[in-house]
Amino acid sequence: MSVMSRLRPAALAALALSCGALLAACGSSTSTVTVASAPPDTASTAATQTEATSTASTAASTPTTTTTATTPATTTTARTAPEPAFTEQETHAQGLPGALATVRSLGYTPQDTSDYHSGQTLRVLIGTRSSSGSGQLAFFFVGNHYIGTDVRVPSASISVAGQSEAEVTISYALYRNGNPAGRQSVSFQLNNGKLQAMDPIPPALSATGTSRN
Repeated sequence: MSVMSRLRPAALAALALSCGALLAACGSSTSTVTVASAPPDTASTAATQTEATSTASTAASTPTTTTTATTPATTTTARTAPEPAFTEQETHAQGLPGALATVRSLGYTPQDTSDYHSGQTLRVLIGTRSSSGSGQLAFFFVGNHYIGTDVRVPSASISVAGQSEAEVTISYALYRNGNPAGRQSVSFQLNNGKLQAMDPIPPALSATGTSRN
């Protein structure tokens, strides 16, 4: 075996030891790098917060509109008997003497003075037309004030059927084709100082039914 042959294994071994040492040195100098997470997108976050604030402000500033349905009111009309056609002007009549003078001044002759009750608020006298001796009216008084008659056109025959503090009932003779056809009563009452007929008043004339003439 030659000298070169004996030196080759030794040289290879030395070379292997040198490479191992070099690798060890390189491993000891290797550093570890830690990758940090990416920072948040500041512009995107600010835009999101601004949009949320704008939405909340719009919702708060928008007024709420309330719609109320209107139900039409229902009007109820009370139905009463026709109101008597009284004279429009009151006159002063002091007691029974003044009431008698009032009836005479209107062209009528007072009939039964006992119909006049001075102790009541509502008082009445029956008068007959003086010029013809026919045709009668009921003359009403509130206290000492004359307020008018039961109708404008006189009736053939009437009488006082009953009365109280603020109510007088007048009885009307009825006729059909000129013949007697019974009687009909009508109550007159004071309502807030105004006289009202509480029942229908018979017509002055009728071609088909009954009337007070």
